[in-house]
Amino acid sequence: MTRYVYAFTEGGRDMAGLLGGKGANLAEMTRLGLPVPPGFTVTTEACRAFLATGGEPAGLAREISDHLKRLERASGRRLGQPDDPLLLSVRSGARFSMPGMMETILDVGLHDDSVLGLAKSSGNERFAWDSYRRLVQMFGSTVMGVDGALFEETMTGLKRDRGAADDLGLGAADLAGLVEAYKELIRRETGESFPQSPAEQLRRAVLAVFRSWNMERARVYRRREHIPDDLGTAVNVQTMVFGNLGPGSGSGVAFTRDPSTGRSGLYGDYLPDAQGEDVVAGIRDTVPLEELGRLHPEAFDELCAHMARLESHYRDLCDIEFTVERGRLWMLQTRVGKRTAEAAFTLAAELAGEGLISADEGLARVSGDGLARLMFPRFDTSAMGAPLAHGIPASPGAAVGAAVFGSAEAVRRAAAGEKVVLVREETTPDDLPGMIAAQAVLTGRGGKTSHAAVVARGMGKVCVCGAETITVDVRGRRFTVGDTVVEEGTVLSVDGSEGTVHAGAAPLVDSAVMRYFETGEHADGLVDAVARAMEHADGARRLGVRANADTPEDAARARRFGAEGIGLCRTEHMFLGDRRQLVEAMILAGTDAERERALDALLPLQRRDFAGILEAMDGLPVTIRLLDPPLHEFLPDRTELAVRLAAAEARGTPPTPHDAELLDAVNRMHEENPMLGLRGVRLGLVAPGLVAMQVRAIAEAVVERTRTGGDPRAEIMVPLIDTVEELRLVREEVEQVLAGVSAESGVSVTCPVGTMIELPRAALTADSIAREARFFSFGTNDLTQTTWGFSRDDVEAAFFSAYLDKGIFKVSPFETIDRDGVGRLVEIAVAEGRAARPGLKIGVCGEHGGDPDSVHFFHAAGLDYVSCSPFRVPVARLEAGRAALPGTDGSDSR
Repeated sequence: MTRYVYAFTEGGRDMAGLLGGKGANLAEMTRLGLPVPPGFTVTTEACRAFLATGGEPAGLAREISDHLKRLERASGRRLGQPDDPLLLSVRSGARFSMPGMMETILDVGLHDDSVLGLAKSSGNERFAWDSYRRLVQMFGSTVMGVDGALFEETMTGLKRDRGAADDLGLGAADLAGLVEAYKELIRRETGESFPQSPAEQLRRAVLAVFRSWNMERARVYRRREHIPDDLGTAVNVQTMVFGNLGPGSGSGVAFTRDPSTGRSGLYGDYLPDAQGEDVVAGIRDTVPLEELGRLHPEAFDELCAHMARLESHYRDLCDIEFTVERGRLWMLQTRVGKRTAEAAFTLAAELAGEGLISADEGLARVSGDGLARLMFPRFDTSAMGAPLAHGIPASPGAAVGAAVFGSAEAVRRAAAGEKVVLVREETTPDDLPGMIAAQAVLTGRGGKTSHAAVVARGMGKVCVCGAETITVDVRGRRFTVGDTVVEEGTVLSVDGSEGTVHAGAAPLVDSAVMRYFETGEHADGLVDAVARAMEHADGARRLGVRANADTPEDAARARRFGAEGIGLCRTEHMFLGDRRQLVEAMILAGTDAERERALDALLPLQRRDFAGILEAMDGLPVTIRLLDPPLHEFLPDRTELAVRLAAAEARGTPPTPHDAELLDAVNRMHEENPMLGLRGVRLGLVAPGLVAMQVRAIAEAVVERTRTGGDPRAEIMVPLIDTVEELRLVREEVEQVLAGVSAESGVSVTCPVGTMIELPRAALTADSIAREARFFSFGTNDLTQTTWGFSRDDVEAAFFSAYLDKGIFKVSPFETIDRDGVGRLVEIAVAEGRAARPGLKIGVCGEHGGDPDSVHFFHAAGLDYVSCSPFRVPVARLEAGRAALPGTDGSDSR
C-alpha cells in the first residue's frame, strides 16, 4: 500500500521529489539537530492521486490522524483543545521552489473555544484574537473561496475607524470583532459557516493546498520556469510557533549571502511582533536583520551559527525563514536561495575559491540564460514609469531612440548621429538596413522567431515583437496605444528583456561583461567570476562553437567572442542594397549573354565579401551556404508593382518597360508557398551559372588570401537537399569550378562540400547523402517547420500562446529543440550519416545553436559543433562546457 505521510524525522534533502523541497529541507534541518518545530509532510504522490481522481486518496486520512496523534503526544496538547491548544500551519512545498504561488493556512485548530484557551495560556489576549482572525481570513479565502479583497476591505475599514496606521494599532476587542465580521462575511459569500472542528479544518486545509497546484498563478509560474505540470505539491503540517506574541517575538527572512550580488555577509529582514506571512506580504516596514542582534542577541547569535552551518552543509547560498517566540529561535524553512545572474556567477566563483565546491560544481550553478542577461545593457528600473505597451521579449537588452517608421528614415537619422527605434507592423528583408541602423526594433506582429526577432538577435539588437496593443500607421508615421499617439521622432525606451516599451529616455546601465568579451577588460569582481566560468567551460567542453556571420565585421566580433569558425555564412545578405539591381538584371536576363554579364558583375563583389570574412577568420573554418531564398525575394513586392503600374495607367502615363518587365517576372515566379518551392539546391540546379558564380567567388577569395600569406579554410554548403542526386550534381559542378580556378591561378583550392540537413527526408536518408557530403549541418529552423508543418512566420501569433496555455507546448519548438520529433530526426541522421562515412563532421546552424537547453541536446546527440549568432557565442561556449560535466544527461537543470 502506498505511504503518503512522513514525519520530519524520517526524511532528508535527497527526498525532494517525494517530500517537496520544503519538506525535504525541514527534514534535513531536523536531522542536523536545528530547532525545527515538529511536524510531518504529506507527499507529492498524495497530491497527484487527489488531482487525478478529485477525491482524497484511500488511507490518507488515517495516516494524517496517526501522525497528528504523535505530535499531540510529544507536545502534551491536542489539536484545538479548549485550554492551551496545539495549533498547526499547513503549507505547500513543491519539488521546485514556487514562492507565493500556492496556498498557506496558519493557526489551524483555533475556534470559538480554543481562542479563549490560547489567550489564557499565552497571557496575551490580543495575540490570541490576532491569530484567530488570521486563520479565518486565510481559511475563508484559500479553502472556502471567498474573495481575499473582501477581507482586506473589512480590515481597512476597521483601521480607518480606529485611526490605526497598521494592524498593531488594533486591540484585542477590535480583533475579536473582526473575527465575527470575517465569519459573517464567509456565511454571506458561501452559505456555510467557518468550521469549528479542528479536524475538519486540517483535512480541508490539506486538500486546498493540493488544489492550489492548479491555480492560474501557479500554472503561469510553472510555464515561465519550465516546471512540469505533473509533479504536484507536498503539504507540510507543522506545529505553530508564534512571532506575534508581542515585542519579544517576531519573524524574519535571512540569506547567507546577498542574493542580488552574491557577496558574503548576512542579509535579511526582521519584523517584530509578526508572523512570517507578514514579512513576505510587506504589510509593515521591516527592520534590517542586524537589528535582531540588538533586540535578541542570543537568538541572533544562534541564527548566525545556524546560517553558517547550513551554508557549509548545503555548500550554497541558503534562504532561511525563522521565528523568534519570546526570545527563542525556531527555524521554519531553508532552501537553496534564488539569485540574480550576477549573484550566481559571483557566488559560484567565491564558493569554489573557498573550497566549498569544485570548479565543475561552480560551472553547473551558472547558466547561459544568466550570462545573456549580464551581457546586455539594462535600464535603471527605479527611474521608469508604467510601460506604454507590452510585447514578446524577442532579443534582450535595453535601448533608447527616436521612433521611426521606415528603413530609409532610420538610416538617414542614424547617419546624422541620431539613435532610433525602428517601428514596423512586421519586418521584411528590405528592412535590414534600418534594423542595422536602429538601436532597437519594435513590431506590432510576430513572435520570438519572426524575421525581426531572428535578425535582431543575430545582430545583438534589442527587439520587442508582437506588441499587439499598438497600431502602426506607417503612412502617418506614428503608432497609437489606446488614446496615446506616438509620432515619429518621439523618444522611446525599449526593454528587450522584459518586453516593454516606455515613453522617454530611461537611463541605461552599461554591461561590464559585454566589455570583457569585446576587449578582454576585467572591470570588476563580476567580470572576474564570468571569466573564470568561461575558462573552465572552454576546458571542459567537447562541442565546438562557431558563429553565424555574413560580414567581415560580424566575423571579427564572433572571433573576439571566442568563436572557432563560421558555421553559417549566408550569401543572400550579400545580394541586398545596391547589388539588388544586379540581381534584378540576372533574373530579367533574356539571353545567356545578359545573364552572364549580370553574374560577372556580381562576382567581384562576392569575392571581396568572402575575402574579408576569410581574413577575419584566418586559420578557422568558414562554412559558406550557397544561395538559399527564392529569387523573387530580391524583386519588388508584387502588389506594390501592380499598384505602381495601375497608377501610371490611370494618369495616362505609359508604364516604364522596366516595371512591366519586373511585374512579369514576379508573376512568373509567384509561388503559393515559396518556402517549399524553388529555392536552395533547386534554384542552383535550374538557374544557369548561379552556383558557378558563387563557387568561383569563394575559390578566388581563397586564392587571394593564400597569396597574401593567409590560411583560408572555406567550406561550401548546399542548402535544402532532399535527395543524394541533388547533392551529387551540385558537388560535381562545384569541384569543376574549383579545379578550373586552381588551374588558372596555380594555387590548389580544396573546399570541402557538405550539405544542410533541414528536411525530414534528408534526415531519414542521411546514410546515402553522407556518401556525397564531407559534412552535415542541421538547419533546425527549417527542419522544425517541415517536421511540424508550421510556417514560422505565421503560427506564433496565430495559436502558439493558446498551445502554451493548454500545455501542448512547454516551450516553443522554434526556441528550444523538440527532442521527441525534430531531435529524433537529428539522432537518426547523426547515426546513419556516420555509419556511412565514419568521422563525418556534423554541426547545427539554426537558431537552436545558441539556445542553452538545445546545446545540451546537441552535445548528447554527438554533434561536433554548434553555430549561433556572434552575440550568443559566449552563451553557447558556457552551455557546451556545462553539458560536458560528469553526470550530465543532456537535459536542463530541471
